[in-house]
Amino acid sequence: MLLRHAKSNWPTGVADRDRPLAARGREAAPVMGRYLADELLLPDLVLVSPARRTVETWDLVAPMLPSRPAVQFEPRIYEAGTDRLLDVVQAIEGDVRTLLMIGHNPGFADLAAGLTGHGDRYAAARMGQKYPTCGLAVLDFAVEDWRDVAERGGRLDRFVTPASLGEGPDE
Repeated sequence: MLLRHAKSNWPTGVADRDRPLAARGREAAPVMGRYLADELLLPDLVLVSPARRTVETWDLVAPMLPSRPAVQFEPRIYEAGTDRLLDVVQAIEGDVRTLLMIGHNPGFADLAAGLTGHGDRYAAARMGQKYPTCGLAVLDFAVEDWRDVAERGGRLDRFVTPASLGEGPDE
């Protein structure tokens, strides 16, 4: 699962990595957390970019889940392109069945599109138009090992945004 961080602020003089969530982002992140819980999309492992806005997104998603998964703050996700993000996914070890990554665009939009080989065509069309803040792509792979996750090898199960859940505009 690829969750783009919630809507962030752009305060003057604040480095990109230190940008906090905006009020709209603080409202949207728990909505997505409840969605994950309601749909039983429960990760075994969460990889979070160390940027402030992604950490704050996770901090608002996590309390909505019925249990706390393992969490790692992964610096390779920040400002990453598709190749590096895929390397992060393929390096997952152990008995992790469901992975949630929280990160940034354009990397997440490009990775989701690149991994999608088939699946919900309407979700793919929405995702292709815009991958807004707090957008969530859920992809399934028929593999036993994360090293086998490959371009066009996934099935796009769904693409969900706060607006598609009736919770405000997509941004």
